[in-house]
Amino acid sequence: MVAELRDRAEIIDALHRFGLGQDLQDEALFASSFAPDAELDFRPAAAKWGAEPPLMSGRDTIVTTILGMFTGRVATTHQVTNARIAITGDTAHLTALVEAQHLLLADRTTHALLKNPYDVELVRDGDRWVIRRLVIDNTWFLGEPTAIFG
Repeated sequence: MVAELRDRAEIIDALHRFGLGQDLQDEALFASSFAPDAELDFRPAAAKWGAEPPLMSGRDTIVTTILGMFTGRVATTHQVTNARIAITGDTAHLTALVEAQHLLLADRTTHALLKNPYDVELVRDGDRWVIRRLVIDNTWFLGEPTAIFG
């Protein structure tokens, strides 16, 4: 029972590292949320406002792409709620709702507030868990996502 509770805490921590790593623009923290072969699929969310980003593959590509797009240009805050976790051996499935506020630093009146369902596949990495695949959809948004994401 204790081991399962620890796993559940570590699984949700992977998603917290993902969000807080962006919010703090902390490359090491952000990278720690991903497996080396991770995939991040933001296409379902972006399709809601007509964007067509590529599938991001590999931890280094994900970190470089996202932090490169935001650092010094966009401030973010992420809130994670409604987490549901299923563990099978050394893999896990997590669903959560993530509210993400994005604000242009050069023009603080330009923002995008997104409510996104996350579908996350994770793998055990020693004592912690890391994201192997993350699919981000969007339920609703306010503001101007195209100003934030291009």
